[in-house]
Amino acid sequence: MLYLLIKKLLLGDDSLMKKMILAGLTLCLISPADAAERISIVGSTTVLPVISQAAEVYHQTHPDVTITVSGGGSGVGVASVIQKTAQLGMVSRHTTVEEQAKLNGQVDDIVIATDAVAVAVSKAVYESGIHQLSLEQIADIYRGKVRNWKDLGGIDKRILVIDKEASRGTRHVFAKAVLGNTYARAEGASIISGSNNEEQMIIARNDNAIGMLSNAWLNDKVRGIDIVMHGKAIAPTIEHIRDGSYPISRGLHVLLAHAASKETKTFVQYLLSEQGQAIVRRVGYLPVR
Repeated sequence: MLYLLIKKLLLGDDSLMKKMILAGLTLCLISPADAAERISIVGSTTVLPVISQAAEVYHQTHPDVTITVSGGGSGVGVASVIQKTAQLGMVSRHTTVEEQAKLNGQVDDIVIATDAVAVAVSKAVYESGIHQLSLEQIADIYRGKVRNWKDLGGIDKRILVIDKEASRGTRHVFAKAVLGNTYARAEGASIISGSNNEEQMIIARNDNAIGMLSNAWLNDKVRGIDIVMHGKAIAPTIEHIRDGSYPISRGLHVLLAHAASKETKTFVQYLLSEQGQAIVRRVGYLPVR
């Protein structure tokens, strides 16, 4: 059966699948107009690379199923499920008490992977000697108490501090671990970014930046630094996610309504299958099975 596949719109090396999502980019797997099932999946751009790859593979064996996958952030994913405008919500944090009240116990919160929120810096910062920082030092940067890399042993440049939009899952997890409160202000930040791709590009294009990114979005120009815990430097690696020693890790979730269609539930089962978890591993996250 013929279908049109709108694929990733990025070119280049194999790491780009991990950073493929521009703001507003939607992956559409389009079947004929009389398709038996349509699944809309919305939310976290951290979860999105797994879901988009899985949707493409799933479509090959289920050609009558239309799957659309789009970003917007964890908050958008939760809201879309609450408003019933999407069958699945992608979320890279725990749902809040307020969100849980609106979901009213009618949704299964399913973890499909685990990742680390890395403290990411520009290549020039890393090469100047900033390879590790304590949570206290990172907090001081985000609170505006430390404003130049030289004060931490690095280059003599003002620190470009990048925060994320308040609804983003990565921001929730980072703020709680570093600033002690999910909703804590980052007085030292001068830029607020949206998607992972946007923040990654800002860090890569500057020589003085610090931000927060999933471990799978690090590359040569965007380096993850170690976090010092009890005198030991811990890198944001799969091994340290697995053993629980890295202090900023989180589950990557999909929200599935109890009333969802059989085909939607089958797709979630696929995400948790051996094939789906292989995609999780390929993207750079830790599988849950």
